Amino acid sequence: MSTADLVFGGCLLVGGGLLLLTLIFDDLFGGFLNAIHVGFDLGGVSPTPMLLGFLAMFGIGGLLGLHSFGAGVGLATVIAVVVGSIGAGVVFGSFKALRQAESSSTFSLQDMVGSTGRVSVTIPANRFGTVLISFAGSSHNMTATADAEIPAGRVVKVVAVAGDNLVVTPSSIVSTEGARSDA
Repeated sequence: MSTADLVFGGCLLVGGGLLLLTLIFDDLFGGFLNAIHVGFDLGGVSPTPMLLGFLAMFGIGGLLGLHSFGAGVGLATVIAVVVGSIGAGVVFGSFKALRQAESSSTFSLQDMVGSTGRVSVTIPANRFGTVLISFAGSSHNMTATADAEIPAGRVVKVVAVAGDNLVVTPSSIVSTEGARSDA
């Protein structure tokens, strides 16, 4: 095994492995790699994944040049740089698409007033239970209170907000979910 094989293979393993870990464990592993982050983004994408993509593809390009094309170390390095640049571009495009797919819309609890949901944990009178509400494109399990007891499964309407909790009343919509027939 030549030195060029070790360099290109090491780049492939280190760059590919770290990039894979970044994709899978972004929250945990991303914090570690953010130490490399120099305080700027390229089109909303951190340079770290692009660097790792370049490194991994540099290794692939170098090994491809050496073994598939039978090129010398110099030409294999040129091939590695070209393939690495393409890899960095692919990672940039992928991470940019992922970043744009993230929801950036925020809302306040006050925005939920007037919406309806379903009680997921019974709300005792003047105590707390939980309500499942579909709002802003996703489901939210929120703490709620009411003046009268509301059993689980009942449809409710949000009438106010008290601190970090919703205030709900039974809705006029009757739910048949979970209803029994005694006939």
